[in-house]
Amino acid sequence: MNKSGMDDPSKRELKNQRQFSIRLNVFFFATFIIFSVLIVRLAVLQFVEGPTLKEKEASISSKSTPIPPIRGNIMDASGEKIAYSTSSQSLYFTLEKNYSLAKNKDELYGIVSKLKKVFNQYGNKDETMTADQIIEAMDITYRKNFGYTPRRIKKDLTNEEIAYFLEHKDQFPGIEIVEESVRHYDTDRVAVQTVGYLSSFAGVRNTMDHYKNKARLEDPQEKYLDTEFVGVDGIEYAYQDDLRGKNGLKTTPVNAMNIASGRTELTAPEKGNNVWMTIDKNVQKTTQQAITDQLSFLHSYRSGSSYAPNAQTGYAVAMEVDTGNIVAMASMPDYDSNVWESMTDDKYKDIQHYYANGAIREVYREGHASSMVLMGSVIKPLSVLIGLKEGLFTPYSGYQDIGFAQFGKAGYESKVRNSSNHVYGYLTPSTAIEHSSNAFMVDMVGKKLYTKYGGESINVWDKYMKEFGLGVSTKSGLPYESDGSGEYMNLKAAGSAQAAMAYASFGQQGKYTTLQLAQYVATLANKGTRLKPQLVSKITDSEGNIVQKTKAQVVNQIDFPDSYWSTIKSGMKSKVSGFDGFPYDYARKTGTSQQSVYGHLVDNGVFIAYAPRDNPKLAVAVVIPEGGFGAQSAAPVARKIFDAYDQEYGLDGIPKKVSEAKTTDQATDSTNN
Repeated sequence: MNKSGMDDPSKRELKNQRQFSIRLNVFFFATFIIFSVLIVRLAVLQFVEGPTLKEKEASISSKSTPIPPIRGNIMDASGEKIAYSTSSQSLYFTLEKNYSLAKNKDELYGIVSKLKKVFNQYGNKDETMTADQIIEAMDITYRKNFGYTPRRIKKDLTNEEIAYFLEHKDQFPGIEIVEESVRHYDTDRVAVQTVGYLSSFAGVRNTMDHYKNKARLEDPQEKYLDTEFVGVDGIEYAYQDDLRGKNGLKTTPVNAMNIASGRTELTAPEKGNNVWMTIDKNVQKTTQQAITDQLSFLHSYRSGSSYAPNAQTGYAVAMEVDTGNIVAMASMPDYDSNVWESMTDDKYKDIQHYYANGAIREVYREGHASSMVLMGSVIKPLSVLIGLKEGLFTPYSGYQDIGFAQFGKAGYESKVRNSSNHVYGYLTPSTAIEHSSNAFMVDMVGKKLYTKYGGESINVWDKYMKEFGLGVSTKSGLPYESDGSGEYMNLKAAGSAQAAMAYASFGQQGKYTTLQLAQYVATLANKGTRLKPQLVSKITDSEGNIVQKTKAQVVNQIDFPDSYWSTIKSGMKSKVSGFDGFPYDYARKTGTSQQSVYGHLVDNGVFIAYAPRDNPKLAVAVVIPEGGFGAQSAAPVARKIFDAYDQEYGLDGIPKKVSEAKTTDQATDSTNN
């Protein structure tokens, strides 16, 4: 084989040139591709991702601090402010250096000295600050705040202090005046436990579930500050998110040491919404005063059963029958809510038995009955309804009352007597309610229900109780509301299911709140329509625009024949005190429950009513623990509530204060003419 062609130098050189040319072309092509990718990527970075990256760069070099908003107001039904916020000017200090370093101590002491001098010269003489207090507020060691977080040095600045700092701002680096919110409450003490109160966020962030969630928020516009005050009870808590508003922002450039390094930009906070309660101030004040006066009367009036020296508290709720609106909710005694602004241990001891809302939950006082008592004979309209519904008797059935009823095994019977050992003779279901016959309820309801269902009778009873709102939440939305206590479920304490039914039938086996009793009597008035108690009628923004408006809400409906409702309505006409001259026919039931308190038996006064009888407008429940018979202790309070409502709204739809004003004006015009 001839290899001379392959060994030809010229051909080999040509071949090498071709290979080099190919490699060079590949290199240039690859370089072109790489540069093209880089150019496209740079374009994406500049035109697509540029704004986002710029924002991230800004977030690294600046920090945003939330400014709490001004809290919205809580108004009564007429628009009068019950809880409101006012602006207060506070002095804040932002660290621009690490003042904990020795080299900066002289400058720190200079700032502190100048601040102290201004405070002493222009501030409130009763609220002076020492140098140590100022340094503590500055938090130069970052124990309480980040380096960039403004520190509040002093709140409630005087006008003179404000003017001085604004005029000499260049002399106080890092100093700034910030508007803050201070909460005030009506000094007339309007439904203070229902309105609620505020506490510092730092104090509740780890104990209340709602605020545990708020503590996790990172967005500066949503984040809560430890220094701000939040609702922890009542309307203040239930409507916290509406009342609070939206944070403002203070955005400050910072250096690598997290120290402020440039001009601060401010975004104003948004004021919270205003919450309008259904509670009417005038009706509420009358209710509160009526309970206070009645307690005083019970302590001093020594004639017969009216004397009740151990009665210490009273509770009342007034609920509109057609809307569910709560126009009054009183838990007495009460206190001045403004005390929370500067709470101390001694102040807390003074109010510890009064700050909780005894109208919706159980509140204890050592040596006395709690706020949640056995309901007593006010259960009897419902007992009769249950008996009718279960076919235990008819509206026209007769019963011979001999003054007592017995139950239990032969030879070991337990005996239940009527109040004061009364013997009523022939009774119908309606007159049994009117005379409050314990014997009828035991023989005709409790024992017969047990005979029909045996041990299951307690569950049947419980079902009816809950349908009328007894033993379940009223759905009011108020925090810490109690469901009540159906003690008939405790067979060990009762002795047997039959005994539980016997005692439950006349009101000695269930403890419920005053709000539950009000909802219960409103349900009777509504012929089985149980409405949610409404405490707020509407929510408006700071400009007065309606954000939310509430309507009547049905919780559940109980369907009974009209004849059953007529039977109980005609029987609800117990003899009571305090209603002489009342211009309306009204349905009512008294109750006197007996229970052991710290080893001795006490009688609790309970009263429910609605008016007018045939066109119900208002339902009222009153409880006077240890007050004695409900007819004498609780009923007079209810009368004053009805009268107050009649003045403001009219039990017949015509407000009497308007009518009286017109009559006065007409008389004046007639005299002038």
